[in-house]
Amino acid sequence: MRHFKQMLQVAAVAIAMITTSAQANTVTGSIWENQFTAANWAIPANVPGTTPDVTFTTVDPINFLSGGLYTIGEFLTSGGANVLTGASDLGNTMLNTIFDFTGTVSVTNGETFTVRHDDGLTLVIGGITVIDAPGPTSPELTTATYFGPSGTQSFDLVYGECCGPPAVLQISLPLTTSPVPEPSTYAMLLAGLGLVGFSARRRNENT
Repeated sequence: MRHFKQMLQVAAVAIAMITTSAQANTVTGSIWENQFTAANWAIPANVPGTTPDVTFTTVDPINFLSGGLYTIGEFLTSGGANVLTGASDLGNTMLNTIFDFTGTVSVTNGETFTVRHDDGLTLVIGGITVIDAPGPTSPELTTATYFGPSGTQSFDLVYGECCGPPAVLQISLPLTTSPVPEPSTYAMLLAGLGLVGFSARRRNENT
């Protein structure tokens, strides 16, 4: 019986370790509506300090586009976002919205970033402004280089949509991620541990 309890403890630790390692780093996004000034000049200082109207998560690459419908929902759906709060606002217009994306990246000094955007945005990595293009624009490509220290850094991407369709934000960021096991991995682990535990229990009963 003592060995069986030990096996259960080992199983619990193993599952906890897998669960911890499975926390893939995603991008957290927040949206505020009816923000004329911030949408026209997308910088961190213009991000409202109030509760966001919509929150969501997404993964790399960030790839959002809204055209015909020009709604928040169309924009988020195009990039595969997972809406956390504010689902009732998804039918609202993109006009004069400000977005704040945050997460963690693994970067190298001299690394180049290219973003296609309409309208403006600011990208800050490790406290260093890498892309400074906050004003309204038609869809265009902006390229900039990161000259900060190499390693894992937090980032803040502020994007504004101010002036009618389309709404475009497309950028690839080197997110720090860890592999997420498939459900079958958990099943195999539990089955194996159960078999070992069963064998240990039978051996104890025979002795």
